[in-house]
Amino acid sequence: MKKILAVFLCTALLLGSAAMTQGCGKSQDGSAGQEASENTSSESTDAGAPGKDPEDGASGSKTDGEEPARKEDDAKESFGPACPSVNGALHVEGTQLTDQDGNPVQLRGISTHGLAWFPGYVNRDCFHQLRNEWKANVIRLAMYTAEYGGYCTDGDKEFLKQLVADGIDYAKNLDMYVIVDWHILSDSNPNMYVEEAKAFFQEIAGRYAGEDHILYEICNEPNGSTTWDDIKSYASQVIPAIRAQDEDAVILVGTPNWSQFVDQAAENPISEYDNLMYTLHFYAATHTDDLRAKMTDAVKDGLPVFVSEYGICDASGSGAIDETQANLWVETMNSLNLSYVAWNLSNKEETSAIIRSTCDKTSWFTPDDLTPSGQWLYRTLTQAKD
Repeated sequence: MKKILAVFLCTALLLGSAAMTQGCGKSQDGSAGQEASENTSSESTDAGAPGKDPEDGASGSKTDGEEPARKEDDAKESFGPACPSVNGALHVEGTQLTDQDGNPVQLRGISTHGLAWFPGYVNRDCFHQLRNEWKANVIRLAMYTAEYGGYCTDGDKEFLKQLVADGIDYAKNLDMYVIVDWHILSDSNPNMYVEEAKAFFQEIAGRYAGEDHILYEICNEPNGSTTWDDIKSYASQVIPAIRAQDEDAVILVGTPNWSQFVDQAAENPISEYDNLMYTLHFYAATHTDDLRAKMTDAVKDGLPVFVSEYGICDASGSGAIDETQANLWVETMNSLNLSYVAWNLSNKEETSAIIRSTCDKTSWFTPDDLTPSGQWLYRTLTQAKD
């Protein structure tokens, strides 16, 4: 993947800001709707909103062996200030995600749905629009491990790895950060496929060793009877597989109960490795003051928290939206300078999807293409008022 440096614009944006930079930018309660919320749809705002400037209008995924498309104006277009070409490789200092110079940064963006189910959204034009129009500076690539088409069950491993590679390459070309997400769900305990996880992360980290824009999320949402000790045991095997290839990349570690029990991680964090963060997931119509307080307390106790998945609907992914609670979550995360990634980039017929189910486009979305969740996300990332 070719690296495009957006140094000029990013530097100008950073010079006008304080040391802290802000970028672009589902937890479950164990209820029956959990799995459904992991599976994928969207809507934007007004003038200057999504789909306004499609340039060449191309969409769809890159074919095998094809280099990601490049546009010469990429380095000139505006987007969120935290970007690899300026901020470099990220690190964890105390509770903060920081850049190469130790300045706190915030990543804000969106997660794909399952790559096996919605591969078409991994395309350059889609990422380009999210970066430039939505001001997202991070994309999360969610690769399911055990569901239908899962990497560790009946999925096409080479196809899925190529989608991950394509997503990493597009993000690099567009000067965005990217999260490689080992998306466990129905497998509950990450130790079920620990050997596959070690092999996968060793291969990906080896292929992209030294890249500044990659973060690794090693277990999406441990759930069921999975304990924090189980997760630590898993992490003690997978983290070395990554570190053998990449000594410094930021690694995100899931927490029990669908990545909600960050208090358990705060009481007994992983001490053998640096540059680790711990994930919290929430869905605003289900998770309110109690979980928000748990997150805040964990940060106050010294835990570096990363909200790698959230939605503004309920935990099923298909229920009512609560924008009031969603805005309270954003306010709290911003006050703590936490990074956050919304679920999800797809047109699945569910509330959490940002694209309407009637829209079959995979890029250059217009306001009419977006769901209420998509409209809210666009407003939040761009700070638009309408």
